[in-house]
Amino acid sequence: MADEPSLFPEPAEPNPRTASDMFPNMRADRSGAPLAARMRPRTLDEFVGQTELVGPGRPLRELIQSGRVPSLILWGPPGTGKTTLAGLLATRMEAAFVPFSAVTDGIPRVRKILEEARARRAATGRATVLFVDEIHRFNRAQQDALLPHVEGGAVTLVGATTENPSFEVVGPLLSRTRVLVLAALAPDEIAEICRNALGDTDRGLGTRQLEIDEDALSRISIESDGDARRALNALETAADLVTTSNRSTIGLEDVEAALQKRFARYDKSGEEHYNLISALHKAVRGSDADGALYWLARMLDAGEDPMFLARRLVRMAVEDIGLADPGALRRTLDARDAYHFLGSPEGELALAQATIYLALAPKSNAAYRAFGGAQQAARDSPAASVPLHIRNAPTRLMKELGYGGGYRYDHDVQDGVAAQTYLPDGMAEKRWYTPTSRGWEAEARRRLEAIRAAREGNENVD
Repeated sequence: MADEPSLFPEPAEPNPRTASDMFPNMRADRSGAPLAARMRPRTLDEFVGQTELVGPGRPLRELIQSGRVPSLILWGPPGTGKTTLAGLLATRMEAAFVPFSAVTDGIPRVRKILEEARARRAATGRATVLFVDEIHRFNRAQQDALLPHVEGGAVTLVGATTENPSFEVVGPLLSRTRVLVLAALAPDEIAEICRNALGDTDRGLGTRQLEIDEDALSRISIESDGDARRALNALETAADLVTTSNRSTIGLEDVEAALQKRFARYDKSGEEHYNLISALHKAVRGSDADGALYWLARMLDAGEDPMFLARRLVRMAVEDIGLADPGALRRTLDARDAYHFLGSPEGELALAQATIYLALAPKSNAAYRAFGGAQQAARDSPAASVPLHIRNAPTRLMKELGYGGGYRYDHDVQDGVAAQTYLPDGMAEKRWYTPTSRGWEAEARRRLEAIRAAREGNENVD
């Protein structure tokens, strides 16, 4: 992309809202603005990453080049370019760019922006891009308030969110926008961004003439977790440490001091919550103890409620291990009780032990599937009558009507299995539980086959 001509040539008449107007910290005034703000890309040529969106022939590049941009929702992790891309879209459209924070601004501010947008369109024909940062923080009523104005074209809405729009954006608004997904930046892309900042004498750190060890650059690239803003903030802090000590090379120790503690991206009620618990469950189901332990540790480290995890382990015991290891359920309940007794961090080891046990246990969902089949049959035949021979008969009338008539007491029959059915009429041949040959279910299968054979044999004797 380095040889590509700029998509944003200067208009014949000065645009009252250029990229540097929209993002004042991009100007080369070195006014103390953070490095991440100063290095914000001004054109697609300067933009690093998101090649699936802005690479040649890709959807967002096509939209930008056409200048006809629909309302969009940009969904991706922090520091991946959502705000920058919204500004580049507005620049190409020569539209007024109005940033709006769903955290600090409210409906009155929205109404004022919409009034100004209508007046601007009527007076000059100029469009307005309403950029709503953290749109997922809008409640339903606030999102609904935007609907008629987005649909009527009063503004082009560009929303940015780190949360799954399927969960956080109301359906009507979602149907009127196009969702574009941004990925966390790869380590080599983060490294490129850092090198650009070190070499840029206009907006970056180039005037300091600093170098960086490859190990130090690698550490920033990996531990920034795909977040360019975090990487540039760490780079700037490390550069300040080096400059203060009159050195010219950023080393690994400088980067480690600048990065400090990494915090997991995790929302206990959002998509990442469901992604991680799904990963834990599937690792247990796939008998991968190491993978299961990793996802358990990730969730605990991010602040997940350990009792939620204990409940999910109990569910895994009954859904995926079942009767292949009947002791699995007891193990998970014991782990729950141990955590409840010990608390964190000691009790977390009990959850870890239960997780390992479940991962290594023989697996069967036969009981889970059998119950599902029985539930479906119960829904399909909610009025099926209980056969007379297994009905209770506490009164003389009920006995006269045949209740309990013909019932055979299984303990009095050879093998303890009487030749009678326990299902409603027409369902006697139904079979829902089919044990596997794994773990204890191999014994369950043998017993089930013996019971069925005994029932058939006693029937022939009768």
